[in-house]
Amino acid sequence: MEAKPVKRIVSLFNPERFQGWGKKRNYFEGWYFKILSTDEENAFALIPGVSMDTKGNRHSFVQFLDGRKKTSEYHKFEYDDFSASPKRFQVSVGDNRFSDSNLSVNLNGLKGELNFSGNVPWPKTWYSPGIMGPYTFVPFMQCYHGIVSMDHSIDGVLEYAGKEIDFTGGRGYIEKDWGSSFPEGYIWLQSNHFPEPGVSIKTSVAKIPWLRGSFTGFISGIWLYDRLIKFTTYNGSILKKSAIEGPKVEIVMQNKTYLLEISVLRDSATALASPLNGHMDGRIEESMSSEIDVSLTERKSGRLIFSGKGRNAAVEVAGNIGEILV
Repeated sequence: MEAKPVKRIVSLFNPERFQGWGKKRNYFEGWYFKILSTDEENAFALIPGVSMDTKGNRHSFVQFLDGRKKTSEYHKFEYDDFSASPKRFQVSVGDNRFSDSNLSVNLNGLKGELNFSGNVPWPKTWYSPGIMGPYTFVPFMQCYHGIVSMDHSIDGVLEYAGKEIDFTGGRGYIEKDWGSSFPEGYIWLQSNHFPEPGVSIKTSVAKIPWLRGSFTGFISGIWLYDRLIKFTTYNGSILKKSAIEGPKVEIVMQNKTYLLEISVLRDSATALASPLNGHMDGRIEESMSSEIDVSLTERKSGRLIFSGKGRNAAVEVAGNIGEILV
């Protein structure tokens, strides 16, 4: 077997893979699979992962969210029921298997297998292995983030509550988080259901602990047909607005070339377990049926590059949001 330091180094440059080699306490890691059927009547999220509290108590889990019924389930497993490949993104929790190309679930009330194709990963370089950019190499971050696929097609069938649901032709999205805790306050949103196919957006704004203080960090990527346009803390972009008023959220960012304006109308949400010091006893709320209005403008010419409404948007607004309003 590969030595743990080698596994850790290899994983560092491949954020989609398991990062927790050698971790024993105060650590969590989870992957988020969003799947929607072609008719958009079924919207699920499956979240496999591991949890280790400050005392070293460990377990693995698969969390399931039904975005239409607005229900969630937390399936807890022994830690030894979890396994991960050191050579690719492939993890198992009991009889449940997850990778960037498929998933297979065997849970109480939910069974079946789905395959993914046409994945759109976040691009990698040696100095910027993923969406975290150079922050990937900072060893004391509270929470790290990765994008496995901004958009892909689905093929397969799931049996849910005694009924077969055909997801063939549906759309999917995969991301992940790892570290000790979710940010103290954050906004997160995602949609890849726009009037025109080939468009996907993911945006987050969060309070980031840093040394003895903190800063407001942000990451946004819009996949526009065949290119990814980035707005991040580390690439010279600016967060011009981050506002929340009731169910409405507004975010405005700009980079050297483009202005990105996002307006969100949040639908009612469902409670999910979230990590606090590695232990999954926190609570957040996520909607999978919100709407996002997105416009992208070329700053120099004022030309509108894209405008559209994202359906089936996953949205979370959590924690001390007063810290991240601009």
